[in-house]
Amino acid sequence: MDMTFKTLQKRSLQLMGLSVAAMSVHSLAAPLVNSDNLSVGIEVAYPPFESYQGDKVVGFDPELATLLANKMDIKPHYLDTKFTSLILGLQSNKFDVVISGMYILPDRLKKADAIPYAKTGALILTLKDAKYSPKTEKGLCGLHVGLQQGTTWVQSLTKLSDSYCVANGKKPISISEFPTAPEVSQALMSRNIDVQVEIAGAAHMFAERSRGRLVISSPDLIYPQIMGMYLKKGNTELKHKLEVAMAEIKADGSYQSLIKKYDLSPIEN
Repeated sequence: MDMTFKTLQKRSLQLMGLSVAAMSVHSLAAPLVNSDNLSVGIEVAYPPFESYQGDKVVGFDPELATLLANKMDIKPHYLDTKFTSLILGLQSNKFDVVISGMYILPDRLKKADAIPYAKTGALILTLKDAKYSPKTEKGLCGLHVGLQQGTTWVQSLTKLSDSYCVANGKKPISISEFPTAPEVSQALMSRNIDVQVEIAGAAHMFAERSRGRLVISSPDLIYPQIMGMYLKKGNTELKHKLEVAMAEIKADGSYQSLIKKYDLSPIEN
């Protein structure tokens, strides 16, 4: 009798454990800044990843955030924030997650946790009538490069300038940073810089919108990277919830459709 009771008790506990493990993303309670929505830190000045269409935030990142939020039975709420302040805002509980075309890098992982969601890289933009047409990053020696403030390419190009350009008797790379990517493009069209290094999706859009004034000179991606959404360190419940939501949009095909729409490379399971 006692053995039977213990066996039944053990089986009941096992079934309870299986039930908890089988809970869908919709029933998981995750700590949010506002329980009514998913607060997303984003710099809305980076088409095609994010930009304003009237009062609406559009682009790859808000579309991804909407897909994820739908799986979590909540709505996304966007907080337009300067790119350089996104991680700081996350740490100070200004928003739940950063989804803003941000690469996953060791220095950032020291400050926040990340979930990968797409692969991309940079392209080089020049004026159509420029006398130079750099095909790779090594072709940037002696040129004045414009970049958005806070991007990883500042460090990469500074290192390249010293280790390759100067070391091989070439002129160094001059670098100027601007608050937003569109401002870099404007500086290029105004001939205040020689080239712009920009993430591929945005580079294609800037070239298209320039009415032929800007062209992409690099045939292949430079500095390929993985983009990710960032969460405050230790917020394991929300991280799990977003990971489950990511798995669900991959399973139903909506993730693949979005990746294809914006000409990105997917993150495989």
